[in-house]
Parts: sequence; C-alpha cells; structure tokens
Amino acid sequence: MRLDLDYTSPNTQFTYDLNKNTSFKKDSQNYINELNINQLNTLDNLSLLDIYLSTSNVVEPHYHQNSSELVYCISGSAIVSILNPYTKQLHNYPITSGQVANVPQGWWHYEIATVDNTHLLAIFNAPTPDVILFSDLLKLTPANIVAHTYCLDQNQWTNTLSTLQPSTFIGPPSNCNRQPIQNQYARVNNHQSINYQHPYPNQTQPRYW
Repeated sequence: MRLDLDYTSPNTQFTYDLNKNTSFKKDSQNYINELNINQLNTLDNLSLLDIYLSTSNVVEPHYHQNSSELVYCISGSAIVSILNPYTKQLHNYPITSGQVANVPQGWWHYEIATVDNTHLLAIFNAPTPDVILFSDLLKLTPANIVAHTYCLDQNQWTNTLSTLQPSTFIGPPSNCNRQPIQNQYARVNNHQSINYQHPYPNQTQPRYW
C-alpha cells in the first residue's frame, strides 16, 4: 500500500485497460503495452510490460538499473538470454506457456520469439522500470570515443552504425532483408550457456562487443 496516496480520493485508480497504453509498436504483430504508476496510481513497487512478438523478433538487448524482471510466457514460446556478470556467461532459457525466467536487477538480457503469436508479460519490482537500450548505447556514444577506446577505425564504426536507429525496442527493422536467426535459436537447449572467448588473452577484462 502506498503511504503517500489518499485512498478516499475519487482520483484513486484501481483498474486500467493496458490496450490504451502502447509504448512501442513495430507492426500489428510486434508491440509493447506498458503499465506503471503513471497509468494506475495505486501501484506500489510494481509495473509491467505486455509484449507481443512474431517469430524471430527480438526485444533488443538492454538492462534495468532500478529493478529485476520476471518474464512470464502467456502463449507461444521465446528464448530469454541473460548475461551473468559474475561468470561472464550468456545463458539461454527457452520458455513456453506457463513458464518464467527471472532477470536480476542490472543484468544484460534480451528475448527472442521462436514462434508466431508469442505473448510475454514482463513484471518489474519498481513503479516505473528504467531501461538502458543497446541501440541507445551504440548510437549515442560518440564514435571517436568508441574508436579511441577500442582501437577501431572511426569511419568504419560510423558507417556500420549509420542506419541504426536509437530506441529500437523490437528488432529487426521492418525493412531488414537479412535472413532471420530463428534456426539458430531453434537448436538451443534448455539452460545452454555460451562462454565468452577473450580476443586478447593477455588482458584481464573481457570485451562484451
């Protein structure tokens, strides 16, 4: 219960239609509805995203600095991929109807649908889930800083990111003609882990991208 809320007020909200708050829409099969304290003021440390995906569509890599995330599969199936910052392993967790995957606060993760009509519910222990998106990190970090830090060719980096849009949320873009990676994910077994191979063995810190 919120101690800062007057529960006798006529403005107190106890119900809401999620379909009225679509926070991102790629197309009619891929979109996200959002519910947080701004839509339902009686919420305490709780918010959620109502996610609809078709095959091979990805909720882009991201993390939530202020909350953990419980991903519940209502229908369809998806792979929830989580980077464990302690083991430096990427874990892939297939979930289908009635199954969940838990993402600890601040952990890098993403979700990809493995069948059409996949419906996921992402539940957060925060009144509004803050998010840092990979597309924002890539696009908004100055190219000269990236090139200098990682000894890259600045022009090549700039050209690579030239068509990338920040705040992608659901990828790939509708006009992408590349072959989907669905077949790769169809072969992922439950709890499969991928170890990062350090490209420079003499260095002690791993590279993530």
